Amino acid sequence: MADVVDLIMADHREVERLFDVLQNEPDKRALTLPELSALFVAHSRAEEAEVYPVARGEAGETDEVAHSQEEHAEAEELLARLKATDPQDPSFESKLNEFVEAVQHHVDEEESQVLPGLRDRLDDARREDLGKAFAASREKHIGEQPGQETKEELLIQARNAGIEGTASMSKEELTQALKSQ
Repeated sequence: MADVVDLIMADHREVERLFDVLQNEPDKRALTLPELSALFVAHSRAEEAEVYPVARGEAGETDEVAHSQEEHAEAEELLARLKATDPQDPSFESKLNEFVEAVQHHVDEEESQVLPGLRDRLDDARREDLGKAFAASREKHIGEQPGQETKEELLIQARNAGIEGTASMSKEELTQALKSQ
């Protein structure tokens, strides 16, 4: 089984490949966008559930995890807007570029800040165990769409973002707290 850092970076490269298709092959957008969405949402949920709590608790990446969690929420909103736009619509291009820029910024930061911390502070066996958990979680979330988080997933996101007092919040209140972060 692969190291969690390697699995995350492999997903990043696949997302970049799909971005290239979306940007340079407009006739493939209708088929490529659902594939990108499925991978992006599953990857995000798996990071939030399995990787970020460990990065925060065991690798001391508290600020970086909170920032990454915020970027996931922003990217999911952009993805939802993109998916709601017909690929033939003139506004699709600008929405695609906005989503690509947000995700590339997140990937750059994660690969330069969070992932090196995991590699440095967690031993090989722990990263492999985390890789198994990440892969299983990602598989469980394949097919989910932006905005379809459960209350438990929103609680995890809030914890990752460092938001306190969330235990008694409703799903709607959690969603609002995350958006106002």
